[in-house]
Amino acid sequence: MADRTILHCDCNNFYASVELLERPDLMDKPVAVAGDPEGRHGIILAKNQIAKGYGVKTAETIWQARKKCPGLVLLPPHREKYSAMSARVNAIYLDVTDQVEPFSVDESWLDVTGSRALFGDGAAIADMLRRRVREELGITISVGVSDNKSWAKMGSDYKKPDATTLVTRENASSLLYPLPVSDLLFVGHAAAETLRRHGIGTIGALADCSPELLVQYLGKQGESLWRMARGLDDSPVRRWGESEPIKSIGNSTTFSHDLIGREACHAGLKPLCESVGTRLRQQGLKCHTVTIQIKDPQFKVISRQKTLPLPTNLTRQLYREACALLDASWPERAPVRLLSVTAGSLCPENDAVPAQLSFLEEVAPDDPRQLRLEKAIDRVRERYGQGIVGTGPNEKA
Repeated sequence: MADRTILHCDCNNFYASVELLERPDLMDKPVAVAGDPEGRHGIILAKNQIAKGYGVKTAETIWQARKKCPGLVLLPPHREKYSAMSARVNAIYLDVTDQVEPFSVDESWLDVTGSRALFGDGAAIADMLRRRVREELGITISVGVSDNKSWAKMGSDYKKPDATTLVTRENASSLLYPLPVSDLLFVGHAAAETLRRHGIGTIGALADCSPELLVQYLGKQGESLWRMARGLDDSPVRRWGESEPIKSIGNSTTFSHDLIGREACHAGLKPLCESVGTRLRQQGLKCHTVTIQIKDPQFKVISRQKTLPLPTNLTRQLYREACALLDASWPERAPVRLLSVTAGSLCPENDAVPAQLSFLEEVAPDDPRQLRLEKAIDRVRERYGQGIVGTGPNEKA
């Protein structure tokens, strides 16, 4: 791993930068892209460097942003422009390596290990890409250079705009370890708060912590974050167009009011199972396991899973199993705030190998007539909308 050269390229103020290409008259003014520029309650989607200097933040409301910056100029979003610019940026990256893995519309990882003989070391390649994007497209990128994806990502965040930051085994402790733990990729608000309660406020403190303790605090995510903090992330950069294998398909809903009683909870499970079943069939997959999660109003969560005797992608079967799991694990009158349904242990629909069955247990495979019916419903919904057809409220079998 130590011999790899990984870049993380991040377009600076992407939405705003793309919009300003057609509005050069606003280049010296504070500008933000907002979801509803005419509405007081719209959200800031992106801002330029000048607006950032006023303290304007992404995801805050327009009225909050204008309180900080009364002269803020708001522009509506044009997502087709951002997609087109993203394709042009990635085309420049592809001139250097075919291992280009987009992380979002404005971020990509590059593995340039095999490109060093042609273009120089990682910092030289990063500087070349920054120059090309700036001169050819009129926007800027910041690039992190390291031997792993996690540190490269933190490197691109370290200095903006239009900068190259090299993160090495020698400088990581001085460069990254003083940063707040929330700066580490995949550390959300809840994880950061849990770590803070245990005295872990910086990336360095996380790296110095025992991975066994972190597993106690955060489950499996704890060890993963520990490895990322220490630069032990050995995950590969996928080649362009190579998709990550789907490991599970799930859906969840937080309800506007608590559900109480079997009928209400079963009704809450039905659209989740319909969504999961539809996506399984669209992907040509079946699942071997069904998992539900239930959250109460006090945010206590339980998770229950069942391994199926035969894999399925039928909504009817998913719904039957999800209801059975809920009925067996949740008190009938206990309120429910959130439900989720996840299909796991996936296999191709046509390659699904039946599990070895007991001679004492008779298990029927999926009914082909039901499968044809559900696929027909999928086609109708795809054409006319999700609400055009549904099943009866009490149908489980």
